Amino acid sequence: MITIEACVDSVASAIAAERGGAHRLELCASLAEGGTTPSLGMFREVVTAVKIPVFPIIRPRGGDFVYTTREIAVMVQDIEILKMVGAAGFSLGALTEDGELDWLTNKILIKACGKLPVTLHRAFDRTENLQASLEAAKSLGFRRVLTSGGESSAPKGAETLAQLVKQAGKRITIMAGTGITPDNAAELIKKSKVKEIHGTFSSEKEGLTKYRRPAFPPYYQPQIGEYSFRECDEEMIATLINNIGSEK
Repeated sequence: MITIEACVDSVASAIAAERGGAHRLELCASLAEGGTTPSLGMFREVVTAVKIPVFPIIRPRGGDFVYTTREIAVMVQDIEILKMVGAAGFSLGALTEDGELDWLTNKILIKACGKLPVTLHRAFDRTENLQASLEAAKSLGFRRVLTSGGESSAPKGAETLAQLVKQAGKRITIMAGTGITPDNAAELIKKSKVKEIHGTFSSEKEGLTKYRRPAFPPYYQPQIGEYSFRECDEEMIATLINNIGSEK
């Protein structure tokens, strides 16, 4: 069976993802920045709305993955708080200035997670040597690695993903993410042999605003309307599952 992790940033998206057949959620805020740590209120509402495991991302800001001492302290506190309110695991990662996994920082963060499983998010794709970083991730105690194979999308990185899957064996899970759709998922899985895939699987939703004053330019996500937003699409996940022959 292929495990599907949906990356969501709202309660509505979380519910849609579960209804569509997703097996796990990565919960974020600010998806336009690649995802940051969700608020406590958002996390609590999501875990009461769904039954599937919820992994909050631990990322105090957008931008790079090189963190200061104070940022690390924030991350540790977020982990400790979210553990107490039902986190099933975490998604995180820290790098050095030279593009390697930051051994000390990741150790601190993983220790804070206790016995809960930890995913190394796409900070992995920012490292200089993916093969070496995979070995480091395993040694650090990460349970899985989210990656596009170092490319702009997982389909483009399918060959590298296949190499990483072979290298990982049963020691650590490779989860493919970025640019995966119902149309390309089956071919990606066939080429790469990944057993887990990740994505927002979202479509544009019209907001409820009736009075629309065109006073401001779109402030984010210019590919959608100023008064619209993106939300996980239940039918998209269901179609993807059908196309790859997986199960809910």
